[in-house]
Amino acid sequence: MSTPSHTDAGHALPGPPSLVRSLRARRGGAVPGLRYRPAAPADPEKAAEIDRRLETWARGLDLFPARWSGDFAQFQVGRAVVLQHPGAADLERLTVAGKLLLAENIVDSCYCEEDEGRGAARSGLGGRLVIAQSALDPFHGTPGLEEEWRRGVQADGPLRSYHWALKDYAALATPSQTDRFVHDIARLHLGYLAEASWAETRHVPQVWEYLVMRQFNNFRPCLSIVDAVDGYELPEALYARPEVQRVTALACNATTLVNDLYSFTKELASDPTHLNLPQVVAAHDKRGLKAAYLKSVGIHNQIMEAFETESAPLSALSPLLGRYVRGLSDWVSGNHEWHATNTDRYQLPDYW
Repeated sequence: MSTPSHTDAGHALPGPPSLVRSLRARRGGAVPGLRYRPAAPADPEKAAEIDRRLETWARGLDLFPARWSGDFAQFQVGRAVVLQHPGAADLERLTVAGKLLLAENIVDSCYCEEDEGRGAARSGLGGRLVIAQSALDPFHGTPGLEEEWRRGVQADGPLRSYHWALKDYAALATPSQTDRFVHDIARLHLGYLAEASWAETRHVPQVWEYLVMRQFNNFRPCLSIVDAVDGYELPEALYARPEVQRVTALACNATTLVNDLYSFTKELASDPTHLNLPQVVAAHDKRGLKAAYLKSVGIHNQIMEAFETESAPLSALSPLLGRYVRGLSDWVSGNHEWHATNTDRYQLPDYW
């Protein structure tokens, strides 16, 4: 990997505020030309029930202040997990998936995003994230120090969200599935740290470097629970196979680039220097944001095609692998539908 460098005139991010204002558009629906599979419709009553359970859980643990209620409603966590897990075994498992998703977003918002109002900052992120990881991967030491650690975890909302969400997940999942999730959160934290480091040094990565970062800073913890939510286990011996790991990574990468494409105008409006795939492509191709955005759609489509092509023969190897691949595909489809229809949160640029 090349040595990180400060942004220079040759690789400056191309989104000044004046240009950002001209990009904003009130456009819903799917990104034109994007490769995706339609999702099974979400039952609105089921989504509302999940939201009710999640809000009761969050309020009971005092996970976030009342003024964030609007953010909670806008995020539509209940609808997200219903779309992403159409094969869920029961409402309890859907609720647990929602708890994990909500906890991940609380940690991201409170620890990672540059927001003084929420106490978040890129500086010192590593120290915060290693303590956050311990809320999932418990500290083992002397009895007295373990008690201090427990008190520290319970004294902080984001740490409490991680701790209790994982506790509820572990009650439904196998020890192997729980350990898998803990390790995938560590991958996520590594991606957070890379993104924060580049922001601090004003480094604009190469496109391949950016995509490496997004393979860690992505939705993998959400996709790696599809078997547990659907009520079965893909055994570790199968899950660890290189071809299974590859299709899992391809699914995670495709759906994470969907987020880049749908959140593009929102991110530029709030932070014109925020890294996303179109911004990075534009910085290196120097053909403008529109060309970079359309090229990014093509990059997503190639990754999505690879997932579909390579997962098909894998599904044919065994019913269990077929069920797992179907769960990945359902999550990717449901997540796309959530992005494409969540117009309160996302609007597309007017490039077509």
